[in-house]
Amino acid sequence: MFKRRKMQTIILNLDLAEIVYDVQNKTYLTGKSRKEGANHEFVANMQANDDEENANQVLRSVSAAFSTLKTRLGEYLELNATTADNGLIGMDSGFTLSLRMPSNYNLSTLDTIVASAHQYIVSMAVAEWFTITNKSDAKEYTALAETSLRIISEAVNKRRRPRRPSAPSAGAEGME
Repeated sequence: MFKRRKMQTIILNLDLAEIVYDVQNKTYLTGKSRKEGANHEFVANMQANDDEENANQVLRSVSAAFSTLKTRLGEYLELNATTADNGLIGMDSGFTLSLRMPSNYNLSTLDTIVASAHQYIVSMAVAEWFTITNKSDAKEYTALAETSLRIISEAVNKRRRPRRPSAPSAGAEGME
């Protein structure tokens, strides 16, 4: 007879300010690397900043990427929300994912999941930004986002090896 184990809940917290900073930094560094003498305006337009129109676009892109991430993790999501809206998220917001994982889920991959989720959102936001400002670099960031999704998929599917109970008890067998 198998000993039943309960599902475990893991919480992933993503800091919006860190995500936006990473988007701005990547667009800044990419723009800086494209500088070729007289293309100052082109380089400046590639670089996301805190101006209202820039910030709004980045926040919309980040929000869309987070929604897609939730769809990709839908099998594991534990959601209690019954409403949604399309309002612009505020910079004081954060993103939280509550995932219900099997009892044998390998918790050592938590850092991988949260880092890859962050990278996925950033890469998608940068790809969308570059689709507007510098199409030639957009594909690279879309590819990076897809790589992040593959890493997340691998990480959520890691399981611990079953272990033999240390002391047999009245026919109870299972995983530790």
